[in-house]
Amino acid sequence: MSIWDRLEIFLIEARKRTIGALLDALAARQQRRNEEAFAIALIALSAKMAKADGIVTDDEVAAFRDFFKIPEKQESKVRLVYQLAQQDVAGFSEYLSQVARIFAETPSVLEDVLDCLFHVAVADGVAHPRELELLDEAAKAFGISDRAYHRLKAAHLGLGEDDPYLILGVEPGIRLDELKAVYRALSRDHHPDVLMGRGVPPDLVLIAERRMATINAAYERILTELG
Repeated sequence: MSIWDRLEIFLIEARKRTIGALLDALAARQQRRNEEAFAIALIALSAKMAKADGIVTDDEVAAFRDFFKIPEKQESKVRLVYQLAQQDVAGFSEYLSQVARIFAETPSVLEDVLDCLFHVAVADGVAHPRELELLDEAAKAFGISDRAYHRLKAAHLGLGEDDPYLILGVEPGIRLDELKAVYRALSRDHHPDVLMGRGVPPDLVLIAERRMATINAAYERILTELG
């Protein structure tokens, strides 16, 4: 049975209540490390994020599908969750609080969720100021570290002049052996296999790949400076 087949159980509950109530129920059950819980949280927050700038574009509506290989016959289930979330009277802040409760014991998953929300925000090619405000709010609600948040922003908005030391969480003047140790640790933390162990759906390896690309770029820049 695929994740999308199992999603049917959650849809039955959602029809009886609201997506907000469903998220509360998931939090009460502490359904962490659960693919369905992650999918519901991501789709619900994506729906709210897509409305942040007041205009829902086709690119934004489809953005979260980039992370999932959804069989055509299963798309109606995902679309229903998306629509229910958009219609729910609960706001983005309330959803953030509920999702933070669901993954309270696995905070690294919250970084994965925020990474996906960045993707939704820039899906139409523009990071609207209101969307960036909501991403800031999400980072605070999830307790994301400054280093991790900076790394996510760099991955989605371009490395540009961002500080590679801040991305890796190291200080200028770091010794080469120390730098390599930090890099190895970050590589382990963001390996696709690690994400799978956190309950993130297998299709979301794109998260790890993009995150590692930013880490690699910062590492290479510092190596060049160190000579």
